[in-house]
Amino acid sequence: MIVYTKDRQEVMTLQDIYAMIAEPTRRRILDRLLLSDSTVKQLTEEIGVSQPLISSHLRLLRDSGLVRVHADAQRRIYSLDASPLAGVDEWLSAYRDRWNRRIDRLEAHLDRQKRLKEEQTNERERTTPSQP
Repeated sequence: MIVYTKDRQEVMTLQDIYAMIAEPTRRRILDRLLLSDSTVKQLTEEIGVSQPLISSHLRLLRDSGLVRVHADAQRRIYSLDASPLAGVDEWLSAYRDRWNRRIDRLEAHLDRQKRLKEEQTNERERTTPSQP
C-alpha cells in the first residue's frame, strides 16, 4: 500500500521502512549518520564497503526519506532524517512497555530479597550472644 500526502506526494509505508532498515549495510550507514553528517567518501572509509555500494544504499535511503543530502561546494553531505522511523518506534512501544513492566517486577523482587536477607542478618545478630 502506498500512502500519499495532501499534495499527492508519495511517502513510504511502514513496511517499506522495515525493508529499508532490514539491510545491514543501510543500518550501518544510518548508525554512522546518527553521529554526524558525512560525505560518501567518509562513509566508504568508515563502513568499509565500496563507493558504488554506499552510493546505491544512500540513494535508496534518500528516496525513503531516511537520509537528506545537500551540496557543499563540490561535495554532497548526507544527514539522517529519523522522522520516518516514528512508526517503527510507535510499533515497538508496546514491546518496550512490556519489557519495562517485567524489569520493574524484577527490581521489586530483588528489593524484597535484599530486605529479607537484611532482616535475617539483623535477626541473627540479635539472637547470637556476644562474646566477651
